[in-house]
Amino acid sequence: MLNRFIDGYCRLITFLIVAALAVMVVLVFGNVVLRYGFNSGITVSEELSRWLFVWVTFLGAVVALNERTHLGSDMLVSRLSVTGKKVCLFLTHVLMLFICWLLFKGSLDQVMVNLESSSAAMEVPMSIFYASGMVCAASSAVILVAHLLRLLRGELSEEELIGIRESEDEPLDLSKQH
Repeated sequence: MLNRFIDGYCRLITFLIVAALAVMVVLVFGNVVLRYGFNSGITVSEELSRWLFVWVTFLGAVVALNERTHLGSDMLVSRLSVTGKKVCLFLTHVLMLFICWLLFKGSLDQVMVNLESSSAAMEVPMSIFYASGMVCAASSAVILVAHLLRLLRGELSEEELIGIRESEDEPLDLSKQH
């Protein structure tokens, strides 16, 4: 049940990332055309694009964590026994949960400091900018806890005991083209 919720949540995040990227493209392209063609521009374009880029980065990290597509090396862990893999996965998830706490706490502190500050061009609270770290940390923590619960219940396959996965890209086979 929790895994289905997380997968649905990540699909929503993916949709938001696509929408944010589309807005960024329109804003930046529109601003370039307006500046070079009409000697004017969209005042909030640069700032909003920068904010969206930060949010896209943090939200993308959540999706990548759920799909286990972050860069990593399994050179050591892949050579361990199943028990060794389980111990390493448990320890790494506990460490990542601690890092999520640090990110959440630091972002929360920045949100609180910037509640009264507003951005230069958009004139919205700067706390919205820093809240991206809180969303990332909280979302990542839920994914890590769900993964830890599956580990403790013995529901993970041996392939899932390694924290990364191989690329799913298949090499192009030119012999199959007509």
